[in-house]
Amino acid sequence: MSDAASIFALALIVMFTPTLLAAVTIMMLLPNPKRLMLGYLLGAYTTSIACGLLIVFSLHGSGSTSTAHTMGPFEDLVLGALALLIAFVLGTGRDEPLQERRRHRRETKEAEGKAKESWPDRMLGRGSARVTFVVGALLTFPGVSYLAAMDRIAKLDLPDPVTALIVIAFCLFQLLLLEVPLLGFAFAPERTKKAVEGFRAWLARDGRQLAIWVASIAGSLLILRGAIELLAR
Repeated sequence: MSDAASIFALALIVMFTPTLLAAVTIMMLLPNPKRLMLGYLLGAYTTSIACGLLIVFSLHGSGSTSTAHTMGPFEDLVLGALALLIAFVLGTGRDEPLQERRRHRRETKEAEGKAKESWPDRMLGRGSARVTFVVGALLTFPGVSYLAAMDRIAKLDLPDPVTALIVIAFCLFQLLLLEVPLLGFAFAPERTKKAVEGFRAWLARDGRQLAIWVASIAGSLLILRGAIELLAR
C-alpha cells in the first residue's frame, strides 16, 4: 500500500473523532452556528497545522525518520488492529451494556438534579466565536492517529515546501466535518439548514453503521500496509 493511502486512512480516523462530532453537533443546535463553527475551525487550524509542521520538520531534521521507518509496520498493525476492534465491538453490540450503564447514570443524575454538562458543552453553549476558537485549539491537540500520520509524512522525505503542503492538506481534510457545513452556510444557507436537520436525523439513525464502516476500512488499510512492509523486508 502506498504512503498516500496510509495517510488518507489515518486522516479518516482523525476526522471521525467523537470530540469533533460532538462539537459540530452542539454548535449546529445553537444560535448562529456559522460564527461558532468558524471560531472553532480557526482554533483547530492553529493547533493542527502548527503542531503538524513542528512534528514533521523535527523528525525530518533530527534523523529520527529512519528509526520511525523501522517501527512503521508495527505501528500500522497496532493502529489497524485497534480500528478493527472498534468496528467489531460496534458491529456486535458489545458496547451496549456500557452504553446502557452510562444512560442509567445520566438519567439518575438528571432525576436527582445533579446532572452536569461536560466542559465542551458548557463552553460551546456560551455562543462566542472567541470561546469556540479556544475550545477548538485545545481539543485538537495531536492524538495517536495524527502523530502516526505526521510520522508517515516525514518518511516521504520530500522537499520542504511539498512536505508543508501535505501537512496543511491533511489538516484541512481532517476538519471536513466543519468545513463543509461552513461552505454551505456561506453559499446556500437555507438549503444547508435543511441538510443539517436531515444529517442529524440520519446520524441518529445510522451513525453506528457509519462508524463501523470507517473503522473497518481504515483498519484494513493500515494492517495491509503493515503486512506489506514486513514482507518486503
